[in-house]
Amino acid sequence: MQLAIAALIALLPIINPFSTAPMFLAITEGDTDAERRDQARKAVIYMICILVAFLIGGSFIMKFFGLSLPGLRIAGGILVAGVGMRMLYPRDDAGQTAAERQESRRKRDVSFTPLAMPSLAGPGAISVTIGLTSLARGWLDFISIIIGILLAAAVVYITLRLSTRLVRVLGVNGLHAMTKIMGFLILCVGVQFIVNGVVEVAQSPELIEGIIREIDAAREKKAP
Repeated sequence: MQLAIAALIALLPIINPFSTAPMFLAITEGDTDAERRDQARKAVIYMICILVAFLIGGSFIMKFFGLSLPGLRIAGGILVAGVGMRMLYPRDDAGQTAAERQESRRKRDVSFTPLAMPSLAGPGAISVTIGLTSLARGWLDFISIIIGILLAAAVVYITLRLSTRLVRVLGVNGLHAMTKIMGFLILCVGVQFIVNGVVEVAQSPELIEGIIREIDAAREKKAP
Protein backbone atom coordinates (compact mmCIF):
# COMPACT_ATOMS: atom_id res chain seq x y z
CA MET A 1 0.00 0.00 0.00
CA GLN A 2 2.94 2.32 0.58
CA LEU A 3 3.97 1.87 -3.04
CA ALA A 4 0.40 2.44 -4.22
CA ILE A 5 0.17 5.65 -2.22
CA ALA A 6 3.59 6.74 -3.52
CA ALA A 7 2.37 6.19 -7.09
CA LEU A 8 -0.78 8.19 -6.35
CA ILE A 9 1.18 11.08 -4.84
CA ALA A 10 3.66 11.09 -7.74
CA LEU A 11 1.03 10.92 -10.49
CA LEU A 12 -1.72 13.18 -9.19
CA PRO A 13 0.17 16.50 -9.41
CA ILE A 14 1.39 15.56 -12.89
CA ILE A 15 -2.06 14.59 -14.15
CA ASN A 16 -3.55 17.66 -12.44
CA PRO A 17 -7.27 17.08 -12.96
CA PHE A 18 -7.99 20.63 -11.74
CA SER A 19 -6.37 22.08 -14.86
CA THR A 20 -8.20 19.58 -17.08
CA ALA A 21 -11.62 20.37 -15.59
CA PRO A 22 -12.07 23.76 -17.36
CA MET A 23 -11.04 22.24 -20.70
CA PHE A 24 -13.41 19.33 -20.11
CA LEU A 25 -16.27 21.77 -19.60
CA ALA A 26 -15.30 23.75 -22.69
CA ILE A 27 -15.01 20.87 -25.15
CA THR A 28 -18.20 19.22 -23.86
CA GLU A 29 -20.19 22.43 -24.01
CA GLY A 30 -23.75 21.69 -25.05
CA ASP A 31 -23.53 18.01 -24.08
CA THR A 32 -26.03 16.50 -21.69
CA ASP A 33 -24.98 15.29 -18.26
CA ALA A 34 -25.10 11.69 -19.48
CA GLU A 35 -22.85 12.50 -22.45
CA ARG A 36 -20.36 14.28 -20.19
CA ARG A 37 -20.36 11.33 -17.81
CA ASP A 38 -19.67 8.98 -20.74
CA GLN A 39 -16.82 11.16 -22.02
CA ALA A 40 -15.24 11.36 -18.55
CA ARG A 41 -15.52 7.59 -18.02
CA LYS A 42 -13.94 6.74 -21.38
CA ALA A 43 -11.17 9.31 -20.89
CA VAL A 44 -10.25 7.79 -17.53
CA ILE A 45 -10.27 4.26 -19.00
CA TYR A 46 -7.98 5.38 -21.82
CA MET A 47 -5.68 7.05 -19.30
CA ILE A 48 -5.44 3.84 -17.26
CA CYS A 49 -4.68 1.77 -20.36
CA ILE A 50 -1.94 4.16 -21.52
CA LEU A 51 -0.20 4.36 -18.14
CA VAL A 52 -0.43 0.62 -17.43
CA ALA A 53 0.94 -0.14 -20.91
CA PHE A 54 3.96 2.07 -20.26
CA LEU A 55 4.35 0.65 -16.76
CA ILE A 56 4.56 -2.91 -18.06
CA GLY A 57 6.38 -2.28 -21.33
CA GLY A 58 8.52 0.64 -20.25
CA SER A 59 11.43 -1.51 -19.07
CA PHE A 60 11.47 -3.43 -22.36
CA ILE A 61 11.55 -0.16 -24.27
CA MET A 62 14.46 1.01 -22.11
CA LYS A 63 16.41 -2.18 -22.76
CA PHE A 64 15.72 -2.02 -26.49
CA PHE A 65 17.05 1.55 -26.78
CA GLY A 66 19.82 1.05 -24.20
CA LEU A 67 18.45 3.61 -21.75
CA SER A 68 19.44 3.78 -18.09
CA LEU A 69 17.24 4.68 -15.14
CA PRO A 70 19.40 7.65 -14.09
CA GLY A 71 19.26 9.00 -17.63
CA LEU A 72 15.52 8.45 -17.72
CA ARG A 73 15.11 10.21 -14.39
CA ILE A 74 17.10 13.22 -15.57
CA ALA A 75 15.27 13.42 -18.91
CA GLY A 76 11.92 12.92 -17.22
CA GLY A 77 12.82 15.51 -14.60
CA ILE A 78 13.62 18.08 -17.28
CA LEU A 79 10.34 17.31 -19.02
CA VAL A 80 8.29 17.42 -15.81
CA ALA A 81 9.98 20.64 -14.68
CA GLY A 82 9.12 22.15 -18.06
CA VAL A 83 5.48 21.21 -17.56
CA GLY A 84 5.52 22.86 -14.14
CA MET A 85 7.10 26.02 -15.56
CA ARG A 86 4.45 26.22 -18.28
CA MET A 87 1.76 25.92 -15.62
CA LEU A 88 3.35 28.64 -13.49
CA TYR A 89 3.92 30.90 -16.50
CA PRO A 90 1.36 29.81 -19.09
CA ARG A 91 1.53 30.90 -22.70
CA ASP A 92 -1.51 31.73 -24.73
CA ASP A 93 -2.69 28.89 -26.99
CA ALA A 94 0.26 26.71 -25.94
CA GLY A 95 0.31 23.32 -27.61
CA GLN A 96 -2.79 23.85 -29.77
CA THR A 97 -3.56 25.91 -32.83
CA ALA A 98 -6.90 27.64 -33.29
CA ALA A 99 -7.87 25.03 -35.87
CA GLU A 100 -7.04 22.20 -33.44
CA ARG A 101 -9.12 23.79 -30.68
CA GLN A 102 -12.04 24.27 -33.06
CA GLU A 103 -11.70 20.69 -34.30
CA SER A 104 -11.66 19.35 -30.73
CA ARG A 105 -14.88 21.22 -30.04
CA ARG A 106 -16.50 19.79 -33.17
CA LYS A 107 -15.55 16.22 -32.34
CA ARG A 108 -18.27 14.18 -30.77
CA ASP A 109 -15.88 11.85 -28.97
CA VAL A 110 -13.12 13.81 -27.23
CA SER A 111 -12.35 11.16 -24.62
CA PHE A 112 -9.08 9.94 -26.14
CA THR A 113 -7.80 13.22 -27.48
CA PRO A 114 -7.44 15.80 -26.11
CA LEU A 115 -8.69 14.45 -22.78
CA ALA A 116 -6.82 11.17 -22.22
CA MET A 117 -3.82 12.22 -24.28
CA PRO A 118 -2.14 14.60 -23.85
CA SER A 119 -4.12 16.16 -20.99
CA LEU A 120 -4.33 13.25 -18.53
CA ALA A 121 -1.76 10.70 -19.72
CA GLY A 122 0.72 13.18 -21.14
CA PRO A 123 4.51 12.95 -21.40
CA GLY A 124 4.97 13.89 -17.75
CA ALA A 125 2.64 11.18 -16.44
CA ILE A 126 4.22 8.61 -18.77
CA SER A 127 7.72 9.55 -17.59
CA VAL A 128 6.68 9.25 -13.95
CA THR A 129 5.04 5.88 -14.63
CA ILE A 130 8.17 4.51 -16.29
CA GLY A 131 10.25 5.91 -13.45
CA LEU A 132 8.09 4.05 -10.93
CA THR A 133 9.28 0.76 -12.43
CA SER A 134 12.60 1.34 -10.63
CA LEU A 135 10.74 0.84 -7.34
CA ALA A 136 9.23 -2.48 -8.40
CA ARG A 137 10.99 -5.70 -7.44
CA GLY A 138 8.27 -8.15 -8.43
CA TRP A 139 4.75 -8.53 -9.80
CA LEU A 140 3.24 -7.61 -6.46
CA ASP A 141 4.96 -4.23 -6.66
CA PHE A 142 3.64 -3.72 -10.18
CA ILE A 143 0.14 -4.53 -8.94
CA SER A 144 0.60 -1.97 -6.16
CA ILE A 145 1.60 0.70 -8.68
CA ILE A 146 -1.42 -0.19 -10.82
CA ILE A 147 -3.59 0.26 -7.73
CA GLY A 148 -2.04 3.73 -7.36
CA ILE A 149 -2.90 4.47 -11.00
CA LEU A 150 -6.47 3.32 -10.38
CA LEU A 151 -6.71 5.57 -7.32
CA ALA A 152 -5.46 8.51 -9.36
CA ALA A 153 -7.99 7.64 -12.07
CA ALA A 154 -10.77 7.64 -9.47
CA VAL A 155 -9.75 11.13 -8.32
CA VAL A 156 -9.66 12.31 -11.94
CA TYR A 157 -13.11 10.90 -12.67
CA ILE A 158 -14.64 12.45 -9.56
CA THR A 159 -13.02 15.81 -10.40
CA LEU A 160 -14.33 15.77 -13.96
CA ARG A 161 -17.80 14.76 -12.81
CA LEU A 162 -17.85 17.53 -10.21
CA SER A 163 -16.16 20.08 -12.48
CA THR A 164 -19.34 22.11 -12.88
CA ARG A 165 -19.66 22.43 -9.12
CA LEU A 166 -15.93 23.15 -8.77
CA VAL A 167 -16.24 26.09 -11.13
CA ARG A 168 -19.13 27.42 -9.09
CA VAL A 169 -17.31 26.97 -5.77
CA LEU A 170 -13.77 27.97 -6.71
CA GLY A 171 -14.49 30.33 -9.53
CA VAL A 172 -12.10 31.15 -12.31
CA ASN A 173 -9.55 32.72 -9.96
CA GLY A 174 -9.69 29.70 -7.65
CA LEU A 175 -9.00 27.31 -10.52
CA HIS A 176 -6.10 29.47 -11.66
CA ALA A 177 -4.68 29.46 -8.14
CA MET A 178 -5.02 25.68 -7.92
CA THR A 179 -3.23 25.35 -11.26
CA LYS A 180 -0.38 27.53 -9.97
CA ILE A 181 -0.04 25.39 -6.84
CA MET A 182 0.00 22.20 -8.94
CA GLY A 183 2.56 23.79 -11.25
CA PHE A 184 4.88 24.53 -8.34
CA LEU A 185 4.54 20.98 -7.03
CA ILE A 186 5.26 19.58 -10.51
CA LEU A 187 8.33 21.81 -10.79
CA CYS A 188 9.59 20.50 -7.44
CA VAL A 189 8.98 16.90 -8.55
CA GLY A 190 10.91 17.52 -11.77
CA VAL A 191 13.88 19.07 -9.96
CA GLN A 192 13.93 16.17 -7.50
CA PHE A 193 13.94 13.72 -10.41
CA ILE A 194 16.99 15.49 -11.83
CA VAL A 195 18.74 15.48 -8.44
CA ASN A 196 18.03 11.78 -7.96
CA GLY A 197 19.33 10.98 -11.44
CA VAL A 198 22.53 12.96 -10.94
CA VAL A 199 23.11 11.33 -7.54
CA GLU A 200 22.61 7.86 -9.04
CA VAL A 201 25.09 8.65 -11.81
CA ALA A 202 27.61 9.99 -9.29
CA GLN A 203 27.22 6.88 -7.12
CA SER A 204 27.38 4.35 -9.94
CA PRO A 205 30.19 1.80 -9.49
CA GLU A 206 31.35 2.26 -13.09
CA LEU A 207 31.90 5.98 -12.60
CA ILE A 208 33.65 5.52 -9.25
CA GLU A 209 35.92 2.81 -10.66
CA GLY A 210 36.74 4.99 -13.64
CA ILE A 211 37.68 7.90 -11.41
CA ILE A 212 39.87 5.65 -9.25
CA ARG A 213 41.61 4.31 -12.34
CA GLU A 214 42.28 7.82 -13.61
CA ILE A 215 43.67 8.87 -10.22
CA ASP A 216 45.93 5.81 -10.06
CA ALA A 217 47.14 6.45 -13.62
CA ALA A 218 47.92 10.07 -12.78
CA ARG A 219 49.87 9.01 -9.69
CA GLU A 220 51.87 6.48 -11.68
CA LYS A 221 52.83 9.14 -14.21
CA LYS A 222 54.01 11.51 -11.45
CA ALA A 223 55.93 8.77 -9.62
CA PRO A 224 59.75 8.87 -10.28
